[in-house]
Order: sequence, then C-alpha cells, then structure tokens
Amino acid sequence: MNDSWRYIDEGENSAFYNMALDEAIATAVRKELSPATLRLYGWDSPSVTIGCFQKINDIDSAYCKSKGIPVVRRPTGGRGILHGNELTYSFSAKTDGGLFSHGLIDSYKKISEAFGLAFTKIGIVPEIKMTRKIRNGSEKGQPSRTPLCFHSVSYGEISLNKRKIVGAAQKRWRDGLLQQGSVPVRISYDEVFMIFHCSDSQSIQKTMCGLSEIGISFTMERLKNALRSAFEEVFAIQFESASPSPEEINLAEELKTEKYSTYQWNFQR
Repeated sequence: MNDSWRYIDEGENSAFYNMALDEAIATAVRKELSPATLRLYGWDSPSVTIGCFQKINDIDSAYCKSKGIPVVRRPTGGRGILHGNELTYSFSAKTDGGLFSHGLIDSYKKISEAFGLAFTKIGIVPEIKMTRKIRNGSEKGQPSRTPLCFHSVSYGEISLNKRKIVGAAQKRWRDGLLQQGSVPVRISYDEVFMIFHCSDSQSIQKTMCGLSEIGISFTMERLKNALRSAFEEVFAIQFESASPSPEEINLAEELKTEKYSTYQWNFQR
C-alpha cells in the first residue's frame, strides 16, 4: 500500500443534501484539506437527479411534484436517474498529478476496473464498455438519445447481458474530479416510465437492471465491503473509515440552502 484514502459510509440523506455534500467533499479534496474520498450513501425517499446540463423538460416534473418526488440537478453531467433502492457513490480525487491526471476517459476506465472487480467478488461477471460512441451517430443496437441515464451504456459503464447495472457521471476541474454513480438493487420501471417520457416500460427493462433481478444472493453490506476491497486492490491504497469533516458539513449545509434546494439551480435550464 502506498497511500491512504478516506472511506465514508454516510447512510441516507435528502436529495439536496446528498448533492451538496458530494460537492463539499470534492472541494475539500481539491484544496488538499481531505484525501481522495469514496463516499457511499442512500436516499431518505425516492428522488430524481438530472445532469448538470440537462434540460428540465427531459423529465415530467409535474408528475414528480404530484408524487412528492424531489428533483435535484447534479454537479456532474450525464442524464436523469430515479434513485431509491440502490447503492449510490461519489468519488473525489486530485487530478493535477498522480493516478487521475491522464484525463476523463482514463479516469473512467480506472474506476470501472474497481467496480468490475467488486462485482466479481459477489459473484457477478460484468461487461465494461471500453469503446466510444462516434460523434454524429450511435453504436449499432444502442438506443437513440434519451433523457434516462440507464437507457444507454456510455464509455466505462458496466452492464450484464447488455443491461446496464451501474450509471455514472463525472465532473472535472483542473485540480480535481468528482464522479457520481448509482448501483440499483430494485427498479420501479413503471415510475421510471412516467418520469422520463419513455416509450414503454418493457423497453426500459431491456436496457437496465437491478441487482435483485440477477438471481444471486447478496446483502448491501457485502456489496459495500466488496467495493471497498476492490478499490484498495486496484489502486494499491488503504482506506481509512471516517466521517465528513466539520468544514465539509458546514459547506454542504450552505450549498444545500443556496444552490441545490433552489428553483433557479434545479429548474431554470
């Protein structure tokens, strides 16, 4: 082992606080106030996140409001996700030197390797996409442009029998990165159909999959332990279990109030 990183198992929080804390941790890591950090967490109620640059009319926000489903815009890019029964993660690291200084694609590849190893540890042999979509078209057999993250597989993302089991998006600064991702356990296909204007719920089931559908026996704790172990093996590091720092918590509360829970951030795009 040649480095010590931080491992945070945060539990469940609101959609707005989850996004705020991810940004606060990434900010601390970029400033070298905290080491590279893997944060695992959940949601206190079903919630929708949309990509930083995604149009709000990609989703049925009126339906979400009627069902009491919070909608929050992520700091990362990508497309929309309905979060619920899943394991969600964020990973923050420096990019101005070291393992993640070789660009977005290389970083995606390295993080995907860790997830691939974690899945093998719980009895799943996944497929990791390592080809890229051409600029003016899509790969053969892939769905056309869709507002739903799990309706297509992008570079570095993980699938099983052509059904996506991990969705991820990344934001990069000159000196750091934040990658956020979702590993569904159970998916409410009918709810996804209503929120994301999909053609039908059956088409969704052909392109995405919750771990509970795979037919293996696992627990959330086993999945977390496999992920922690896989990161340590792939990156030759040692995790230290920790909580967010007081400074990160204070910044997260500020970001939640002034950014992530505001109409301007979430809906005016």
